[in-house]
Amino acid sequence: MDRLTSMAVFVRAVDLGSFSAAAAALDLSAPMVGKHIQFLEQRLGVRLLHRTTRRQSLTDFGRAYYDRCRAILADVAAADAMADDQRAEPAGRLRVSMPALFGRVCVLPVLMELAGRHPGLELDLSFTDGFADLAGDGVDLAIRSLSRHGAGVGDPAGIVARRLCSDDMVLCAAPAYLAAHGVLPTLDALSAHQAIMFARLGHVQPWRFPQPDGGYAEIVPRHRCRFDDLAAMIDAAAAGAGLAWLPGWLARGRLADGSLVRVLPDQPALVYDHYAMWLQTPQLPLKTRAAIDALAAGLPALMA
Repeated sequence: MDRLTSMAVFVRAVDLGSFSAAAAALDLSAPMVGKHIQFLEQRLGVRLLHRTTRRQSLTDFGRAYYDRCRAILADVAAADAMADDQRAEPAGRLRVSMPALFGRVCVLPVLMELAGRHPGLELDLSFTDGFADLAGDGVDLAIRSLSRHGAGVGDPAGIVARRLCSDDMVLCAAPAYLAAHGVLPTLDALSAHQAIMFARLGHVQPWRFPQPDGGYAEIVPRHRCRFDDLAAMIDAAAAGAGLAWLPGWLARGRLADGSLVRVLPDQPALVYDHYAMWLQTPQLPLKTRAAIDALAAGLPALMA
Protein backbone atom coordinates (compact mmCIF):
# COMPACT_ATOMS: atom_id res chain seq x y z
CA MET A 1 0.00 0.00 0.00
CA ASP A 2 1.02 3.60 -0.50
CA ARG A 3 2.05 5.06 2.84
CA LEU A 4 0.81 8.58 2.04
CA THR A 5 -2.61 7.26 1.04
CA SER A 6 -2.80 5.22 4.24
CA MET A 7 -1.92 8.34 6.26
CA ALA A 8 -4.76 10.23 4.56
CA VAL A 9 -7.19 7.39 5.33
CA PHE A 10 -6.03 7.29 8.95
CA VAL A 11 -6.50 11.07 9.39
CA ARG A 12 -9.97 10.92 7.83
CA ALA A 13 -10.98 8.00 10.07
CA VAL A 14 -9.89 9.96 13.14
CA ASP A 15 -11.56 13.18 11.98
CA LEU A 16 -14.89 11.45 11.21
CA GLY A 17 -14.81 9.14 14.22
CA SER A 18 -15.34 5.77 12.51
CA PHE A 19 -14.15 3.52 9.72
CA SER A 20 -17.59 3.49 8.11
CA ALA A 21 -17.79 7.28 7.96
CA ALA A 22 -14.28 7.48 6.50
CA ALA A 23 -15.17 4.76 3.98
CA ALA A 24 -18.21 6.71 2.80
CA ALA A 25 -16.23 9.96 2.50
CA LEU A 26 -13.35 8.31 0.60
CA ASP A 27 -15.51 5.96 -1.51
CA LEU A 28 -13.87 2.89 0.03
CA SER A 29 -15.20 -0.13 1.87
CA ALA A 30 -14.96 -0.17 5.65
CA PRO A 31 -12.66 -3.22 5.54
CA MET A 32 -10.33 -1.37 3.18
CA VAL A 33 -10.12 1.51 5.64
CA GLY A 34 -9.19 -1.03 8.28
CA LYS A 35 -6.48 -2.48 6.03
CA HIS A 36 -4.90 0.97 5.59
CA ILE A 37 -4.79 1.47 9.37
CA GLN A 38 -3.43 -2.04 9.87
CA PHE A 39 -0.74 -1.40 7.24
CA LEU A 40 0.46 1.66 9.16
CA GLU A 41 0.43 -0.14 12.50
CA GLN A 42 2.38 -3.09 11.13
CA ARG A 43 4.90 -0.80 9.48
CA LEU A 44 5.35 1.26 12.64
CA GLY A 45 5.15 -1.63 15.05
CA VAL A 46 2.88 0.47 17.28
CA ARG A 47 -0.90 0.50 17.77
CA LEU A 48 -2.55 3.73 16.61
CA LEU A 49 -6.17 3.13 17.64
CA HIS A 50 -8.01 1.39 20.43
CA ARG A 51 -10.98 -0.25 18.66
CA THR A 52 -14.09 -1.91 20.09
CA THR A 53 -17.40 -2.78 18.47
CA ARG A 54 -18.83 0.48 19.76
CA ARG A 55 -16.06 3.07 19.51
CA GLN A 56 -12.50 3.90 18.56
CA SER A 57 -9.97 6.12 20.32
CA LEU A 58 -6.41 7.17 19.67
CA THR A 59 -3.53 5.72 21.63
CA ASP A 60 -1.01 8.20 23.03
CA PHE A 61 1.32 7.43 20.14
CA GLY A 62 -1.61 7.49 17.74
CA ARG A 63 -2.47 11.06 18.77
CA ALA A 64 1.10 12.25 18.17
CA TYR A 65 1.26 10.37 14.87
CA TYR A 66 -2.10 11.86 13.82
CA ASP A 67 -0.75 15.39 14.37
CA ARG A 68 2.34 14.66 12.30
CA CYS A 69 0.27 13.08 9.52
CA ARG A 70 -1.95 16.17 9.33
CA ALA A 71 1.14 18.39 9.01
CA ILE A 72 2.68 16.15 6.33
CA LEU A 73 -0.54 16.02 4.31
CA ALA A 74 -0.86 19.82 4.55
CA ASP A 75 2.70 20.21 3.22
CA VAL A 76 1.92 17.82 0.36
CA ALA A 77 -1.22 19.79 -0.49
CA ALA A 78 0.78 23.04 -0.47
CA ALA A 79 3.40 21.49 -2.76
CA ASP A 80 0.67 20.36 -5.15
CA ALA A 81 -0.80 23.86 -5.07
CA MET A 82 2.61 25.27 -6.05
CA ALA A 83 2.66 22.95 -9.04
CA ASP A 84 -0.82 24.12 -9.98
CA ASP A 85 0.39 27.72 -9.73
CA GLN A 86 3.29 26.95 -12.05
CA ARG A 87 0.81 25.88 -14.68
CA ALA A 88 -1.31 28.99 -14.10
CA GLU A 89 -0.81 32.64 -15.01
CA PRO A 90 -0.23 35.37 -12.40
CA ALA A 91 -3.43 37.39 -12.37
CA GLY A 92 -5.39 39.85 -10.27
CA ARG A 93 -4.48 43.11 -8.55
CA LEU A 94 -0.93 43.27 -7.15
CA ARG A 95 -0.52 46.04 -4.57
CA VAL A 96 3.09 47.09 -4.01
CA SER A 97 4.51 49.86 -1.80
CA MET A 98 8.03 51.12 -2.55
CA PRO A 99 10.38 54.09 -1.95
CA ALA A 100 9.46 56.87 -4.36
CA LEU A 101 12.60 57.35 -6.46
CA PHE A 102 14.08 53.85 -6.14
CA GLY A 103 10.69 52.47 -7.02
CA ARG A 104 10.33 54.65 -10.09
CA VAL A 105 13.88 54.11 -11.39
CA CYS A 106 14.48 50.44 -10.50
CA VAL A 107 11.36 48.58 -9.37
CA LEU A 108 8.82 49.95 -11.85
CA PRO A 109 10.61 48.72 -15.02
CA VAL A 110 10.80 45.17 -13.64
CA LEU A 111 7.13 45.10 -12.64
CA MET A 112 6.04 46.64 -15.95
CA GLU A 113 7.95 43.94 -17.81
CA LEU A 114 6.25 41.31 -15.63
CA ALA A 115 2.82 42.80 -16.34
CA GLY A 116 3.63 42.82 -20.06
CA ARG A 117 4.18 39.06 -19.94
CA HIS A 118 1.01 38.39 -17.93
CA PRO A 119 -2.03 40.31 -19.29
CA GLY A 120 -4.20 39.23 -16.36
CA LEU A 121 -1.95 40.97 -13.83
CA GLU A 122 -3.00 44.43 -12.59
CA LEU A 123 -0.48 46.76 -10.91
CA ASP A 124 -1.55 48.98 -8.02
CA LEU A 125 1.70 50.75 -7.06
CA SER A 126 2.33 53.21 -4.24
CA PHE A 127 5.50 55.35 -4.38
CA THR A 128 6.17 56.52 -0.83
CA ASP A 129 9.17 56.78 1.46
CA GLY A 130 7.04 55.91 4.48
CA PHE A 131 6.71 52.36 5.81
CA ALA A 132 3.54 50.64 4.66
CA ASP A 133 1.25 48.80 7.05
CA LEU A 134 1.05 45.54 5.14
CA ALA A 135 -2.10 44.36 6.88
CA GLY A 136 -3.82 47.69 7.49
CA ASP A 137 -3.10 49.11 4.03
CA GLY A 138 -3.93 45.88 2.21
CA VAL A 139 -0.47 45.75 0.61
CA ASP A 140 0.69 42.50 -1.01
CA LEU A 141 4.36 43.45 -1.15
CA ALA A 142 6.58 46.21 0.26
CA ILE A 143 10.04 47.12 -1.06
CA ARG A 144 12.41 48.68 1.45
CA SER A 145 16.07 49.74 1.41
CA LEU A 146 18.04 49.39 4.64
CA SER A 147 21.65 50.14 5.53
CA ARG A 148 23.78 47.25 6.78
CA HIS A 149 25.05 49.65 9.44
CA GLY A 150 21.51 50.44 10.52
CA ALA A 151 19.01 48.40 12.49
CA GLY A 152 18.34 45.95 9.66
CA VAL A 153 15.00 44.34 8.94
CA GLY A 154 14.81 42.73 12.36
CA ASP A 155 12.25 39.99 12.84
CA PRO A 156 8.81 41.64 12.83
CA ALA A 157 6.05 39.24 13.82
CA GLY A 158 4.18 37.84 10.86
CA ILE A 159 6.44 39.50 8.25
CA VAL A 160 8.67 37.64 5.79
CA ALA A 161 11.64 39.46 4.22
CA ARG A 162 13.75 38.42 1.22
CA ARG A 163 16.88 40.32 0.20
CA LEU A 164 16.65 41.17 -3.49
CA CYS A 165 19.97 42.93 -4.13
CA SER A 166 22.61 45.21 -2.62
CA ASP A 167 24.03 48.57 -3.64
CA ASP A 168 26.82 50.94 -2.57
CA MET A 169 26.60 54.61 -1.72
CA VAL A 170 28.84 56.63 -4.04
CA LEU A 171 30.70 59.89 -3.36
CA CYS A 172 30.82 61.82 -6.62
CA ALA A 173 31.14 65.23 -8.24
CA ALA A 174 31.11 66.88 -11.66
CA PRO A 175 34.47 67.08 -13.49
CA ALA A 176 34.06 70.88 -13.67
CA TYR A 177 33.67 71.10 -9.88
CA LEU A 178 36.82 69.05 -9.29
CA ALA A 179 38.74 71.09 -11.85
CA ALA A 180 37.80 74.27 -9.97
CA HIS A 181 38.24 73.02 -6.39
CA GLY A 182 40.81 70.25 -6.68
CA VAL A 183 40.61 66.50 -6.32
CA LEU A 184 39.71 65.20 -2.87
CA PRO A 185 42.74 63.13 -1.68
CA THR A 186 41.23 61.84 1.61
CA LEU A 187 38.10 62.26 3.71
CA ASP A 188 40.09 64.57 5.96
CA ALA A 189 40.24 67.10 3.11
CA LEU A 190 36.43 67.51 3.00
CA SER A 191 36.65 70.82 4.85
CA ALA A 192 38.03 72.44 1.69
CA HIS A 193 34.95 71.42 -0.35
CA GLN A 194 31.26 72.18 -0.65
CA ALA A 195 28.72 69.36 -0.27
CA ILE A 196 25.14 68.82 -1.38
CA MET A 197 23.27 67.24 1.54
CA PHE A 198 20.08 65.25 1.83
CA ALA A 199 17.79 66.64 4.53
CA ARG A 200 14.26 65.80 5.58
CA LEU A 201 12.12 67.59 8.17
CA GLY A 202 15.09 69.81 9.02
CA HIS A 203 17.41 66.86 9.74
CA VAL A 204 20.56 66.60 7.61
CA GLN A 205 21.58 63.02 6.86
CA PRO A 206 25.29 62.55 7.62
CA TRP A 207 27.60 60.69 5.25
CA ARG A 208 28.68 57.32 6.63
CA PHE A 209 31.87 55.47 5.72
CA PRO A 210 32.58 51.96 7.11
CA GLN A 211 35.68 51.53 9.26
CA PRO A 212 37.92 48.45 9.81
CA ASP A 213 36.53 47.94 13.34
CA GLY A 214 33.04 47.34 11.96
CA GLY A 215 31.75 50.79 12.84
CA TYR A 216 31.59 53.79 10.57
CA ALA A 217 32.78 57.38 10.36
CA GLU A 218 29.85 59.80 10.37
CA ILE A 219 30.55 63.10 8.62
CA VAL A 220 28.49 66.24 8.01
CA PRO A 221 30.67 68.27 5.62
CA ARG A 222 30.44 71.99 4.94
CA HIS A 223 27.43 72.70 2.73
CA ARG A 224 25.14 75.38 1.40
CA CYS A 225 22.65 73.10 -0.40
CA ARG A 226 20.17 70.90 1.45
CA PHE A 227 17.56 69.00 -0.56
CA ASP A 228 14.89 66.48 0.36
CA ASP A 229 14.88 65.00 -3.15
CA LEU A 230 17.64 62.74 -4.51
CA ALA A 231 16.82 63.55 -8.13
CA ALA A 232 17.39 67.25 -7.42
CA MET A 233 20.65 66.41 -5.64
CA ILE A 234 22.12 64.54 -8.60
CA ASP A 235 21.08 67.33 -10.98
CA ALA A 236 22.82 69.88 -8.74
CA ALA A 237 25.93 67.71 -8.50
CA ALA A 238 26.10 67.34 -12.29
CA ALA A 239 25.77 71.13 -12.55
CA GLY A 240 28.92 71.52 -10.40
CA ALA A 241 27.35 72.61 -7.10
CA GLY A 242 29.53 70.32 -4.98
CA LEU A 243 30.22 66.80 -3.79
CA ALA A 244 27.24 64.47 -3.43
CA TRP A 245 26.83 61.14 -1.60
CA LEU A 246 24.35 59.18 -3.65
CA PRO A 247 23.02 55.64 -4.11
CA GLY A 248 24.91 53.75 -6.81
CA TRP A 249 21.69 52.87 -8.67
CA LEU A 250 20.97 56.59 -9.05
CA ALA A 251 24.52 57.71 -9.92
CA ARG A 252 25.18 54.85 -12.37
CA GLY A 253 23.96 56.63 -15.51
CA ARG A 254 25.75 59.92 -14.76
CA LEU A 255 28.98 58.07 -13.99
CA ALA A 256 28.67 56.20 -17.28
CA ASP A 257 28.15 59.34 -19.39
CA GLY A 258 30.91 61.26 -17.59
CA SER A 259 28.75 64.04 -16.15
CA LEU A 260 29.80 62.77 -12.72
CA VAL A 261 32.99 61.04 -11.59
CA ARG A 262 33.52 58.93 -8.50
CA VAL A 263 35.52 60.54 -5.70
CA LEU A 264 37.68 58.42 -3.35
CA PRO A 265 36.88 55.17 -5.18
CA ASP A 266 39.10 53.17 -2.82
CA GLN A 267 37.23 54.34 0.27
CA PRO A 268 34.98 51.51 1.64
CA ALA A 269 31.38 52.29 0.79
CA LEU A 270 28.24 52.03 2.89
CA VAL A 271 26.11 49.15 1.56
CA TYR A 272 22.32 49.18 1.33
CA ASP A 273 20.29 46.00 1.01
CA HIS A 274 16.98 46.10 -0.81
CA TYR A 275 14.26 43.80 0.55
CA ALA A 276 10.87 42.50 -0.45
CA MET A 277 8.55 42.12 2.55
CA TRP A 278 5.17 40.44 2.79
CA LEU A 279 2.77 39.00 5.34
CA GLN A 280 3.47 35.42 6.35
CA THR A 281 0.94 33.07 4.79
CA PRO A 282 0.70 29.29 4.32
CA GLN A 283 0.36 29.72 0.56
CA LEU A 284 1.86 32.80 -1.08
CA PRO A 285 -0.35 33.95 -3.98
CA LEU A 286 1.13 33.32 -7.41
CA LYS A 287 0.98 37.03 -8.37
CA THR A 288 3.08 37.96 -5.30
CA ARG A 289 5.59 35.17 -5.75
CA ALA A 290 5.98 36.03 -9.45
CA ALA A 291 6.73 39.67 -8.54
CA ILE A 292 9.29 38.69 -5.88
CA ASP A 293 11.05 36.29 -8.24
CA ALA A 294 11.07 38.87 -11.05
CA LEU A 295 12.60 41.52 -8.78
CA ALA A 296 15.20 39.09 -7.40
CA ALA A 297 16.19 38.25 -10.97
CA GLY A 298 16.03 41.78 -12.44
CA LEU A 299 17.29 44.18 -9.78
CA PRO A 300 20.89 42.90 -9.33
CA ALA A 301 21.69 43.81 -12.94
CA LEU A 302 20.56 47.38 -12.27
CA MET A 303 22.94 47.61 -9.32
CA ALA A 304 26.04 46.69 -11.36
